[in-house]
Amino acid sequence: MGLQLWETLKEEITAYTGLSPATFFTVVALLWAIYYVVTGLFGSSDDHHQRSRAFEEQMEPLPPPVQVGEISEEELKQYDGSDPKKPLLMAIKGQIYDVSQSRMFYGPGGPYALFAGKDASRALAKMSFEEQDLTGDISGLGPFELDALQDWEYKFMSKYVKVGTIKKTVAVTGGDNGNGEALGTTEGDAKPAEDGSSQNAVAGTDAEE
Repeated sequence: MGLQLWETLKEEITAYTGLSPATFFTVVALLWAIYYVVTGLFGSSDDHHQRSRAFEEQMEPLPPPVQVGEISEEELKQYDGSDPKKPLLMAIKGQIYDVSQSRMFYGPGGPYALFAGKDASRALAKMSFEEQDLTGDISGLGPFELDALQDWEYKFMSKYVKVGTIKKTVAVTGGDNGNGEALGTTEGDAKPAEDGSSQNAVAGTDAEE
């Protein structure tokens, strides 16, 4: 019964369209694909406006990179892409680069968004997305990881504009140096003692004579 229906259907297709069944179903499939694409491009007016707006934003020329100079890591966090009016910055090995042209990768919602506004040297070297690796501290990395970091640095140097550096913080400690001796003694401070010792030595010699 089913075979007879299929044979009848093929005859009807050929009679009404002049096409073989295989050609007919191929045309139907193509028409369906075209319909799917067209409805995707020209769907609801809201979707169309959203796509147009996103396209226009991408086509807008980016402002020229602004040099930020030497800033702290805390100040760098202001350029993580959360404020669209500010450039998108990221640092490698203490060097800050403007990555605004790759906002789709480093901006909010991008696959590397967590690197923005930070010195992500350690994370890039280890290809890590862990919070504890989002730092510029590269101590303890192996040769393979350092080579990977070097490759990232070359990529950034060739693709993005350097706009500043991260301010280095130097720990200042007081007290002694662990041996009971006071720190911060200058060469000038030691001279009076030396002079006093010399005078005492001369005085002792005179007394002996």
